[in-house]
Amino acid sequence: MPGLRSGILNRLAGVFAMTHVLTAEQLTYLDQAKRDFAKAFRVLKNTRTLTATNTFQAYLRVPETRLVIALHAPGPWADDEEIRAVVADYDGEVHLDESIAGSSPLSGRKAGGNGKRYAKIFAERPEVNLVIHVHTPWLGGWASAHRVLPIRYAASQRVTLARELPIYVDRRQPEPEFIIESLERNPHLQAILEANGGATFWGPDILSVAKLILLIEEGAWFQGLAEGLGGSKEFGPGVIEQQWNMTGLWEQGKKLLENAA
Repeated sequence: MPGLRSGILNRLAGVFAMTHVLTAEQLTYLDQAKRDFAKAFRVLKNTRTLTATNTFQAYLRVPETRLVIALHAPGPWADDEEIRAVVADYDGEVHLDESIAGSSPLSGRKAGGNGKRYAKIFAERPEVNLVIHVHTPWLGGWASAHRVLPIRYAASQRVTLARELPIYVDRRQPEPEFIIESLERNPHLQAILEANGGATFWGPDILSVAKLILLIEEGAWFQGLAEGLGGSKEFGPGVIEQQWNMTGLWEQGKKLLENAA
């Protein structure tokens, strides 16, 4: 590990702007986050889960700090496809900027916006370690229709206790506030649709949330296709119990279903 940490420090010192010194542990955490993000981006792109713009942005809290690691996928026209990070605090103070000026809306002098964007969620919801904003074809379709997405695809329902994804329409209310209000109503919610845009997901880490994105998008695709056949239907008897038993969610989910009855 000392060799790895030394290599990270040397690399950053020689190439990227650091206005504050990150600890060796934080740099190691950053390096793992970049590897996880690169893998998630590769899978979501190769499976055509992402749209052509490659809109895939992750905001990861750094443990026991007010720091956020921001990672943006390279755009389709980018000559440099390396995954680069910005580390900024909740107030927008930049601690590390690997971005190339002009490569994204929040590069260069605006890089501090990466720390501010979802700071309110990180400050008020300690269970949320990561927020991802993403554009996918079928979630984008539901979002453009301003329709709540009911979860009626078994593989999607298997991994979440939420039964639907709400739609964020009025942008006069900041998105983080809408997410916090949605979580207050349903603490099991893991995503929202952004009207006329994409979707925002959250959870514990990059790879688990990326897997959720893939499954929810696939479900939105199937349900979208079903619209021309009369629409998707609610699960038949025993389906939810079967799916939640597969992932250990049944006991908790059973209580939710009983309370909703």
